Amino acid sequence: MYQINFSQPSSVYFAGIGGISMSGLAEILADAGFTVSGSDRSRSALTEMLEAKGITVFYGQRAENITSSVDCVVFTSAIGKDNPEYIAAHEKNIPCLTRAELLGQIMKNYDIPIAVSGTHGKTTTSSMLSEILLHAKLDPTLSIGGILKTIGGNIRVGKSEYFVTEACEYTNSFLSFFPKIGIILNIEEDHLDFFKDLADIRRSFRKFAELLPEDGCLVINADIADCQEITQGLACRVITFGSGPNADYYPSDVTYDENGNPGFILHSANGSCTQAALRVPGYHNILNALAAAAVADLLSIDIGQTVQALHGFTGTDRRFEYKGSVGGITVIDDYSHHPTEITAALQAAARYPHKTLWCVFQPHTYSRTKAFLKEFAKALTLADKVVLADIYAARETDTLGVSSEMLQKEIQALGQECYYFPSFDEIENFLLENCLKDDLLITMGAGDVVKIGETLLGS
Repeated sequence: MYQINFSQPSSVYFAGIGGISMSGLAEILADAGFTVSGSDRSRSALTEMLEAKGITVFYGQRAENITSSVDCVVFTSAIGKDNPEYIAAHEKNIPCLTRAELLGQIMKNYDIPIAVSGTHGKTTTSSMLSEILLHAKLDPTLSIGGILKTIGGNIRVGKSEYFVTEACEYTNSFLSFFPKIGIILNIEEDHLDFFKDLADIRRSFRKFAELLPEDGCLVINADIADCQEITQGLACRVITFGSGPNADYYPSDVTYDENGNPGFILHSANGSCTQAALRVPGYHNILNALAAAAVADLLSIDIGQTVQALHGFTGTDRRFEYKGSVGGITVIDDYSHHPTEITAALQAAARYPHKTLWCVFQPHTYSRTKAFLKEFAKALTLADKVVLADIYAARETDTLGVSSEMLQKEIQALGQECYYFPSFDEIENFLLENCLKDDLLITMGAGDVVKIGETLLGS
């Protein structure tokens, strides 16, 4: 594998530079003195931000973008071998790295790299942990999968030994990392276009845990089924968090305010009990906060500072994000695209003030929709009324014979009111005619469904 020499900055080209993770890595290298350029399919807020920092961005991926002045090309997993830039890089014998391989090499430059993994909750937990480190004035470098309001973006370059990043299991990318502290939030079936089954996924998380050095630490959810299979025999220290007192960190006396935001007693590994309150809704966020608090304790951050930082955290973009209100209708946007995530988000919404709960759901990828068709249907029944958009293909083509109409039939078979429209215009017109004052409307999915709420709000 090509090794980047951080003491001798070179020219690095990012194919797919507009992605949330790729843009952050590009910014880290640019800050370190590298000559950074890249390409993406279209202009976005992230590419414009990169251009404002002096990074050259090409719109449209073409072979001529890859010149002899480029020393290394970084690709995302979405770039196929038929991509013209991929072909050009290999024809010119220019060294190539995957996004994960580059991120792993960056982690080596820090004494305490922290990797946050799990099927769900990575962005929220890494953001919570980031807030704690910032509040404690530890000057961390951060690479987050969402926009964190405190830093006004998804990336922050600090001067200390601390580095926080998300660790995604898809295509086993997190196995290219070098963490000192690792978090495993949960392990469930997902990305079944890559993994064979849940057992295959669990094997990958076990390999991730084995990456941790003897003087490192794994922070893991004790509620994971057969958790000991992941932790048994590890060289590193293991700390657990979970819903009950069998874990080192757990909550008790949980209450919710009028917006569904939880308060609880935080029980720590040293036996202390601290009152904590969050400003993000749902029980699942209690567990995310416990994981962040466990790492903060490892770093000897005062628990008082930890709970202050957690209370100051108001979420990241697209995670139960308040978008605005129109005609007395509250509009929320949420990134949930897995049945467990949908369940958590809609349970949180049930505690949020509303008359009727509407969920506009855009399924994400054909493979995920087919794998979880019945689970999606069951989860969506937690809304009062469901509206479905077409499946967002992302990296896939439709070869599986699955559709939003099929999901609609599954939902209706459960006795739930459900509508399907093939275009956003039709969905928006339907909502304008049917949503009423004091209703709560959630746009949900990992695609571009957020545009529906933004259009209704006139933004």
